[in-house]
Amino acid sequence: MDLVRTVTAAGVTTMTLDNPDNRNALSTALLTKLLDALAASAADPESRVVVLSHTGPVFCSGVDLRETAAAGPGDRLPAEMLADVLAVLWEFPKPVVARIGGPARAGGLGLIGAADIAVCARPATFAFTEVRLGVIPAVISATVLPRLAPRAAAELYLTGDVFDGPRAAEIGLVTAAVPEEDLDTAVAGYCASLLRGGPLALAGTKQLLRRTRNESIRADLADLAHRSSGYFKSAEGREGVAAAREKRDPRWIR
Repeated sequence: MDLVRTVTAAGVTTMTLDNPDNRNALSTALLTKLLDALAASAADPESRVVVLSHTGPVFCSGVDLRETAAAGPGDRLPAEMLADVLAVLWEFPKPVVARIGGPARAGGLGLIGAADIAVCARPATFAFTEVRLGVIPAVISATVLPRLAPRAAAELYLTGDVFDGPRAAEIGLVTAAVPEEDLDTAVAGYCASLLRGGPLALAGTKQLLRRTRNESIRADLADLAHRSSGYFKSAEGREGVAAAREKRDPRWIR
């Protein structure tokens, strides 16, 4: 299984998350493939724009809970490796467009936040489900919080409630929410506009857009990954992950 399929045509590299049977969950294997694809695109002068897409009905269900539950005390968790991917996406010298045709949860929203432009189908749904697993949305905060309206961030981080495409656009998580049948046309339109920019100018403009950070994203993500790992390895975190896998309520819900 490829896990991430990559095709470059007419200056656009489409990276497709391709593990629909696992709802495109972010396993270490998938994240490794995505890092490899990004490195290849960064080195390829024919690759001018990256589109992050998916197969199956789900964009991304978040980190792989099966792998997380099986991890030992000294193992590196998928959530920690996600920090590496988000750092590369955030610093990527070429424009990144996320194409979201279906649900995205937790870590998947980190990928969306790291993209420069994100377009979703209006029926797509989103949720920061971490608190309902007994963990916190730590790693993804580095890319998501700069996008979100603060009041919306507080509401959606703390409740874990599901919201739709139009709400995602309203609060800044995505650039646009379009009818499902118009999704590919909208993505193609953004790619066409981006391809009109000079490669060096686009890279420089991306640096301008990131210049207000007080510290490097890698330092920020290292701290957030450490926090995330602590929650995932805690008793509450393990119970939340186990409950999700067993399709039951965690013990703190009465």
